[in-house]
Amino acid sequence: MTGRDSLSLAEARRIALAAQGFAKRDIAATDPADAVEARHLRRTIGRIGLLQVDSVNVLVRSHYLPLFSRLGPYRAGLLDRLAYDGRRRRLFEYWGHEASLIPVEHQPLLRWRMARARNGEGTYGRLSRFARERRPFVDAVLAEVAARGPLGASELSQGGRGSGSWWGWSDGKIALEYLFWAGLVTTAGRRGFERLYDLTERVLPTAVLAAPTPEEEEAQRALLRIAARAHGVATERDLRDYHRLDAADARQRLAELVEAGELLPVTVEGWDRPAYLHPEARIPRRVQASALLSPFDSLIWERQRTERLFGLRFRLEIYTPAAKREHGYYVLPFLLGDRIVARVDLKADRQARRLLVQAAHAEPGWAGPGTPHGPVAGALAAELWRMAGWLGLDSVAVAGPGDLAPTLREALGRVPPSDAERDGAAAG
Repeated sequence: MTGRDSLSLAEARRIALAAQGFAKRDIAATDPADAVEARHLRRTIGRIGLLQVDSVNVLVRSHYLPLFSRLGPYRAGLLDRLAYDGRRRRLFEYWGHEASLIPVEHQPLLRWRMARARNGEGTYGRLSRFARERRPFVDAVLAEVAARGPLGASELSQGGRGSGSWWGWSDGKIALEYLFWAGLVTTAGRRGFERLYDLTERVLPTAVLAAPTPEEEEAQRALLRIAARAHGVATERDLRDYHRLDAADARQRLAELVEAGELLPVTVEGWDRPAYLHPEARIPRRVQASALLSPFDSLIWERQRTERLFGLRFRLEIYTPAAKREHGYYVLPFLLGDRIVARVDLKADRQARRLLVQAAHAEPGWAGPGTPHGPVAGALAAELWRMAGWLGLDSVAVAGPGDLAPTLREALGRVPPSDAERDGAAAG
């Protein structure tokens, strides 16, 4: 795309959705006989650049959700194999946008961050201070991983018990996280959700380890290119937040990309700051998405951008006392077309094999003609049944409050679960 110096808000929204992989119908909906394969996952992750990992499991671990939102039902084991299948893995864990699963070929682009960690620089200075003050202990932990790995923090011969600080981390866990941040160890696999650490050279593919290390400036430019492609159109803050680059570094690299013609300055209707358009971004005439979004989905994880694009003020309420929550505990926005029209608080009741809707709220202005909230409730009901089928759950129940709850309850009764179950594939 060239020759544009301004965009309407609707155009910017459609560009963003296309860049994030929402412009086409998912594979299962397009051809139910065509099962989602590992290549589809790789292509989607290549488009968005990384998947944020989070420990909350009230519904399903967050890193599984963005692929379901874009591709429809898939076997979660496919993602596990991409992330943890020995030297054939195609993803690795590191600090990208928070803890993330990242394509292995991007590992050289993050070595400058690992080097800064080893030098005591960067965001996690407290870890570096621990490493300086407890160097013999950290060295001993690294030696134990080399001798016994892969192993979890609880398996260390010393320092394995939590102390109550640092999220209850033990000294051994702190040492391992420093070594992880410094790139000396990485995640070989997981036991449940416990990270199993091993030496990086025993985990990553040989070709990745042998790849040259780019200069810090070029690596940062490359990360901004990935972010720009994944955004389509974005502000400087949006771009640097994607891989959590320092502001000073990002501004300088961004100016260099603009000067080289790799990013195009544009204005966006209603945005109070400059924006940058990726030259290959496209503006679909319409977006016909229907997707439940993880609260950690890359489409919405930068909350200011989410508000600028969708008019949605979205905040995590997991750590808010229950009585003070506005929308619920684990809240997923619902994308319909090119707008976010509702949000639902979801829980997988695995014992009863039910998907529980603990609260359902329509966004302002999304009451349909005739029956209030009818079009939104019907589309949301279909998506909830599809999610239930994917998770191997037998029913969907509205068990909580919200202005959308009564109509959604009726819509769930009208949408045949068999439609969702036909396309569904139980996670695992």
